[in-house]
Amino acid sequence: MKNRKFAAVVAMIALFGISCKDAKTTGVSSEMVKEIAKEVAKEVAMTEAPIKSIMTAEEQENMSPDEIIGRMKKGNENFAANNLTRRDHSEQRRIAMIGQYPSALVLSCVDSRVPVEDVFDLGIGDVFVARVAGNIENADIIGSMEFASAVAGSKVIIVMGHSSCGAVHHAVDATDAGSMGMASLQNLLDEIRPAVIAENGEEVSSKNKAFVDKVIMTNVKKTVEDIRAKSPTMKGLEDAGKLKIVGAVYDMESGKVNFINGAK
Repeated sequence: MKNRKFAAVVAMIALFGISCKDAKTTGVSSEMVKEIAKEVAKEVAMTEAPIKSIMTAEEQENMSPDEIIGRMKKGNENFAANNLTRRDHSEQRRIAMIGQYPSALVLSCVDSRVPVEDVFDLGIGDVFVARVAGNIENADIIGSMEFASAVAGSKVIIVMGHSSCGAVHHAVDATDAGSMGMASLQNLLDEIRPAVIAENGEEVSSKNKAFVDKVIMTNVKKTVEDIRAKSPTMKGLEDAGKLKIVGAVYDMESGKVNFINGAK
């Protein structure tokens, strides 16, 4: 998109440069330059036209899990390059009242610095998003995933961790939330602790970035395996090639998503 806009701007600059020259020398009149400039302006306007449509049932049905992942990778490239697609949210909101056909569900951390739809350059009706600190699975999350895949037709489940995850930091440091009256938070941190234990052998501290990064990755992989183990329905869909459950880690500094678990 930006390449087309850049080319259009270059063309306009060149044309206006010509208009400043003697018409007899260039053979191009100022009137001709103005007309061509209008056409270039139209091209720029078309490039800038916001998307009004949303994901349809037919599009959802015809895309394979790998195609969906490929589209999300391309969307992430747009995000990392600060080249997000323009969307007419008012029109998309109106169309979405008829129904929804998201292609995927993303399980993300609650971290406010991880804007899931933006990270994949997606809009209204494109994707289900589930959030919980530390991007772990529980019964409600599994149920939401089963609804998204077995009922609503989504073909990809992405468990997306992220760099500098606060929940992982506290799990690494063995924060005793229970003693502070936060039993539910303690239960959540306990769900992440197996990933910490699995990476033991180094300096176990949230100040050890390399170690924390390993735990973040291991926690994502563990969650992916837990989803398969806890949901025969989703495992069956995956075994049949109708669903793909993959992991990913979002780097907050670069804006890039690194897919794991064999995602193409």
